[in-house]
Amino acid sequence: MSGSTGSGTKSKTDGRVERGNQTRRLVLGRTMDIASVEGLEGLSLGRIATELQLSKSGVFALFGSKEELQLATVRAAVAVFAERVVTPLADVPPGARRVRDLCRKWLAYSSERVFAGGCFFYAVSAEFDARTGPVHDAVARTRHDWTAYVEGALSEARAVGDLAGDLDVEQVAFEVIALMEAANAQSVLFGDPGVYARAERGITARLRASATDRGRDALDDPGTPDATDPAATPTQG
Repeated sequence: MSGSTGSGTKSKTDGRVERGNQTRRLVLGRTMDIASVEGLEGLSLGRIATELQLSKSGVFALFGSKEELQLATVRAAVAVFAERVVTPLADVPPGARRVRDLCRKWLAYSSERVFAGGCFFYAVSAEFDARTGPVHDAVARTRHDWTAYVEGALSEARAVGDLAGDLDVEQVAFEVIALMEAANAQSVLFGDPGVYARAERGITARLRASATDRGRDALDDPGTPDATDPAATPTQG
């Protein structure tokens, strides 16, 4: 009898936990889209509760404060970004082609509007770059980590002989990230999908200029194209 009661209590608890997790995913899916368009300051517990027809007390129980909602949104966006850009290339060997394909994945992530406003981190960085506090620190950390990841991919390509031994990794990372972010910004502002193909051409040209013969051979391999072809990319409004 007591065992049956314990099992029933556990089942009810598990059900509540799962419902809480589902609500959390629902909320964060919405907050990521809002933040990518309006910024993290556009988030509030009351607004989310109203838009998703949830109780404000229920949303408060999950997040506790606007700041925690903002921080949870940043963490959720990091997970989505990793799933779309980083994880698909986990088994690709180090080299120039991996760097190029990493940039392609980023361009596809932006052009396919994984987040409604384009790159989530580009949008919220502009909002919090001159501020202080936990949200600024979380956003800055994500930007630092992404830059370090691109630099790491370039360093690996140099180590395997695809890129010149005297390559300035930090400079090249700065340039290719700038091209990606320029494509994101112009596509969002002007609704021009052609900027993604231009960014990819610029990135490939920069890599070729720094590549060895081995690296240029790798870059000549077209690989699997992502959404950087204007003919394959819907116009964004």
